[in-house]
Amino acid sequence: MERVNTLAARHGDALPNGASFATDMPVLPKSIYTFGAGFMTLWTGKRLKRPAVPAQQAAFRQLLQELSLTEQGREAGLKPGMSYEKFAHQAPLRTYESLVPQFERMKRGAADVLWPGQCTQYAITAGTSAGRPKYLPITDAMLDHFRQAGNASLYYHTSRVGHAGIFHGRHLHLGGNTPLYGLTESAPFAAYAGDLSSILEHDMAEWMEKHLYEPGVDIARMSDWPAKLTAMVNRTRNCDITLLSGIPNWLLILIQTLREQVDSRKTAPKNLQAIWPNLECLVHGGVPIEPFMDELQQMCGPDVKFHEVYHAAEGFIAAQDADSKQGLRLITDAGIFYEFLPLKEFNETRLAQLGPKAVPLAGVKTDVDYVLIMTTPAGLCRYVLGDVVRFLSTEPPRLVYVGRTKLQLTDFGEHVIEKELTEALTKVCRKSDWTIVNFHVAPIFINSLTGQHRGKHEWWIELRPGTVVTPTGPALAVDLDAELQLLNHDYEAKRKGGSLEAPVVRLVMPGVFEQWMRSQGKWGGQNKMPRCRSDREVADGLAHIARFTAD
Repeated sequence: MERVNTLAARHGDALPNGASFATDMPVLPKSIYTFGAGFMTLWTGKRLKRPAVPAQQAAFRQLLQELSLTEQGREAGLKPGMSYEKFAHQAPLRTYESLVPQFERMKRGAADVLWPGQCTQYAITAGTSAGRPKYLPITDAMLDHFRQAGNASLYYHTSRVGHAGIFHGRHLHLGGNTPLYGLTESAPFAAYAGDLSSILEHDMAEWMEKHLYEPGVDIARMSDWPAKLTAMVNRTRNCDITLLSGIPNWLLILIQTLREQVDSRKTAPKNLQAIWPNLECLVHGGVPIEPFMDELQQMCGPDVKFHEVYHAAEGFIAAQDADSKQGLRLITDAGIFYEFLPLKEFNETRLAQLGPKAVPLAGVKTDVDYVLIMTTPAGLCRYVLGDVVRFLSTEPPRLVYVGRTKLQLTDFGEHVIEKELTEALTKVCRKSDWTIVNFHVAPIFINSLTGQHRGKHEWWIELRPGTVVTPTGPALAVDLDAELQLLNHDYEAKRKGGSLEAPVVRLVMPGVFEQWMRSQGKWGGQNKMPRCRSDREVADGLAHIARFTAD
């Protein structure tokens, strides 16, 4: 059975290399869709009351059926109807690096490698590290997943607030800046790559493009970030925007651009609701919002509700269905099967032995840090995403993102994660109304005559200019040290034991982080700043730019 995943068979727009898309169904009046959104809001409220585990069991059965038809399924002995216990012992845990040879074959047209049929689309991940971008397959079934989960995330919001008002206006999405392009290395097979947002934009239904989607496909495909922001502002400042979505730090830049340009008399509007009176929802994800929360709320307006989502190029994982303090609801019924490996068991050099130690949703516990493992309709089987999550409740399953397996501070046995660094800095800055622009934390290693592994943390912090009381690095260091000792017992023990010295804080001039991201080709779109690393690759780059700026 040959099933070719081809974006070109679904739409009427032009693609690179002369490919074309088919047409959509006729577009109905918007009133029909808003009525349907109201119905879906009520239905979602009922659906969220159902237990989550049966949906995961159904996803597992369906994925096994498809995976059994592939090379990887045959190699692992996967068969329809096999038990989860047998699956956990036979199917190995995989990382991106271990799958690169299969991805390369798929790009050149090989069929039935990881998923039945061929794959013509590959999402380029923005990532948070300084490494090379990843190319992840996006199959037809994976597009169905993103469509289902994306819609579900919106209805989680409307169900939570009790109405479907966001569907009466238009939705402005601040997406990536890598448009879809043809992969020359795939010739003569036609394969394409770009930001996930670009792929999803090409897959968009015509009615959504006509009635909801902003900034329009032409602007969304622009790769020049400053020009793209200006074009978005010029197109949407007179629109009826009811929903705004993007990564928090990039949203702040868009909002500032909008406020500066919307009034020719240079009198910036008080907030976004002064420009878009019906704006009611800000959808955010990608990075923790805490450092940007106060500024975003002030710039959006008092009536704008924040709605958090958790997604990656590998899948749409969770979305907010209650108060944000309760965590995000795992989306269990959109085709992905999840497993969770206790972080204390994780060792990337021993993945071959760790498969049986993972547990499905039915086996998770609260307040335990887990490495997230996914089996997806893109053929990623037991894929180690690299994210670490923690469940706040198991029924319903709500979790929080706490960091990355590769982005932690562990050189001195302290095991500090991104979530703890973010919480500490946010709490310290809120006491004095300091606004965080960006930050990064790295180790400093200290030579010891006794051979003891010693050192300290170095914080690089950029604050928004204009604070009433300007902080000093030493004062911030004292407060950050105290907060981290409250949040992390390993950190506290290492500080008191002497193997970890007091941290040092470098307050940098405005623009240093921007220059670093530009130097890495990561300015704009969906790119993220790594908050911490166990090496000094980022910190040394910031130090070089800071010295150049000071000179």
